[in-house]
Amino acid sequence: MMRQRLLRWSAYLAVAIVFAVVCAYLSNWQFSRNEGRQTQLELVQRNYDAKPLPLDDLLARGEKLPASAQWHPVILHGRYEVGGQLLVRNRPHGGTSAFEVLVPFRTDDGRVFVVNRGWVVAGDGSDVPTSIPAPPAGDATVVARLRPGEPLPPSGRGAPEAQVPSINLPLVAEKTGDGPAVDTGAYGELVSESPAPSSRPHPFEAPSDDPGPFLSYAIQWILFAIMGFIFIGYVIRTEIVKHRDEAAGRAPRGPRRRRDRDMDDEDALLDAVEQR
Repeated sequence: MMRQRLLRWSAYLAVAIVFAVVCAYLSNWQFSRNEGRQTQLELVQRNYDAKPLPLDDLLARGEKLPASAQWHPVILHGRYEVGGQLLVRNRPHGGTSAFEVLVPFRTDDGRVFVVNRGWVVAGDGSDVPTSIPAPPAGDATVVARLRPGEPLPPSGRGAPEAQVPSINLPLVAEKTGDGPAVDTGAYGELVSESPAPSSRPHPFEAPSDDPGPFLSYAIQWILFAIMGFIFIGYVIRTEIVKHRDEAAGRAPRGPRRRRDRDMDDEDALLDAVEQR
């Protein structure tokens, strides 16, 4: 009998250990996510309002955007190629599904850099924007923040003519008609244009500085692991107490019943009445 109990308790302990290992893995994963989020916040804090630099200083032709350069403003001189304008569909802005406006910008040295000028909503009774503010005509100076391109949607969904399902820069390059001339290492989120147009698409909000729930989740998984061992310890202790009671010929201990204080007062009152 004792051997069976030891085997059962060993099984309990093994389950607690496996549960703790899983909790430790999940906790470490949340710590990693928290560390990544902190890195993102530090990058935004360092680059978002930095002094604009020439594009060549941060992004070489044909190269992928370095992680350290994300969100950093660059200054561009040249002109918009409005004929290559594209809309990115299904973008969450203003509490609705909006469109973002991509326009190729040809710099004075011949580079074609995609600028995201902001977002617009569909017109009343239409599923596409009825009006899109035009960029400055002719020579212009643009300040934009560097952003990495996006993957194609995993669902494989497409988009109508003059639209794209995501800011996938190779696809954007193909649809604009500029092909290999387009920079596919990064695009820019518009900060300012000079000369300033009379109107422009809605500007982007600053990225959130919320650190996220990852740290609290990581601590919760550690607590779950500890609670697993406490629960197993409680189960084993309960079995030991029950076995001792049975060995001593006592009835197993049940939970203690607490009398309600009002019941005690009523019993005392009844006793007093009966004694009169």
